[in-house]
Order: sequence, then C-alpha cells, then structure tokens
Amino acid sequence: MHNTNQVIKFVLIMTTLVALTLAGLFTFLKPVHEANEALYNKKAILYAVASKLDTPISKMSPEKIDDIFTNSIDQKVVNQRGEEISKEDVIAAGYKGGRAEDVNIRKEKRKSDADRLLPFYTYTDSKGDKSYIVSIVGNGLWDEIWGNVALESNVNTIAGVAFDHQAETPGLGAEIKDNTSWKNQFTGKNLYASNGDFKSIDVVKGGSKGGPHEVDGISGATITADGVAEMLDRGIVYYQPYFEKIKK
Repeated sequence: MHNTNQVIKFVLIMTTLVALTLAGLFTFLKPVHEANEALYNKKAILYAVASKLDTPISKMSPEKIDDIFTNSIDQKVVNQRGEEISKEDVIAAGYKGGRAEDVNIRKEKRKSDADRLLPFYTYTDSKGDKSYIVSIVGNGLWDEIWGNVALESNVNTIAGVAFDHQAETPGLGAEIKDNTSWKNQFTGKNLYASNGDFKSIDVVKGGSKGGPHEVDGISGATITADGVAEMLDRGIVYYQPYFEKIKK
C-alpha cells in the first residue's frame, strides 16, 4: 500500500508539472504563433499580386512584408451591401486588430450572408497602378478551400490568384496551391462578359478552349476543381456591390 501511494503521488506530481509546463509554453509562445500566422496570411494575400512586386515573396523579410502592408496596401472590411465596416465594428465581431487582414474568412463562412465580413485590399505598386484583392472561401473534396484573387483596376481582369486548402490530396486537389502553372492560367481572364454580365471563371474538365472565362481543370481532381469554380462564382459575387462603388 505504501508503494502504491508513492506511485500515485509521483504520477500526480508529474502530471501537474507537465500541465503547468505546457500551459506556460502555450502562454509564452502564443505571441510567436500569432505573429507567424499573421505573416503567413500576409504572404497569402501578396501572392495574388506576386507579378506586380519588385521582389519575389520567398526572398522578402518579415520586415519587408510589413512595410508593403503599411505603405502599399489599403485595407477595408466591407459587407455584401457594399458598405464599409468600421474598425470598431470589426473588433466587436471578434477581430481584435480591426483590420481586413485580421478577418478570418473561414470563420465568416459560417455566418449568414447578411452578417458576413469581407476583407478588401487595394495594392498600389511602385508605378502607382492599383490592384484590388478579394478573399474567398469554399469547399473542396475533403474540406474547405480558400484563396485571394487580385483584379486589375478595371475590376474585371484577373491579375493573379493564390489558393490554399485544408486537406486536399497531394498531387491532385492540392495542386490548387502547389501548381504555379495551373494558377497562372487565371491571369488575364475576365469576370464579366462584354455586356457587363457577371460570368466568373469556369474550371473546365478535359481542357478549356482558351476563352476569357475558363481555365483547364486539374487531372484527377474534378471535385476540387469544381469547388474552385464555385468558390470564385459565389465568393466574388459578394463583393459586387462594393465593386460598383469603387468604379464610380
């Protein structure tokens, strides 16, 4: 009995020490984790306008990325009525920074359309030319997919895209993130027809014909590719009321 009590006492002490150590590490490392997550998100946004940057993103320091966001990117949060949301209201929605980059689009996807917050970025390059970046989210084969789409100043022509995913299959659905050549197909495509109707971009199984509103699909990943097309169609439509305002 004496030995059993000692074992129990030892286990309780070790469990307490491990719990306290893990809690301390979590508290200590939380700012580092948050900083790394913020940097990852900024890079994902910039990848949509990678062709317009003076330096490849992979070679940028965190300080350089922060400098771009401070001096070359204007951030706004809007809703589906085309209204700009104040910093205070964004904070009240649970995003302590109150900026577009703080908004979690995957979290917003779980809200009703009327309540959803939409990040919107205006990037001004070294020549003074503007590009607009919108964030979209949808569903792939296994889980959520999301991305950023950059538009030229005409708010029609795609300047670049960057996609990511939660659990798509490597070499198949994961190509939406990993395959640069596939993503490059979107550059130069148009969201609107010549008569002004919204057309979006179709991801065509078996190969596109090179039209202004379609790109090739991904071999062996039809459901993920369809998810990208649906995400573009639905996600960009949410921004249309705000597009109309900035066109004026």
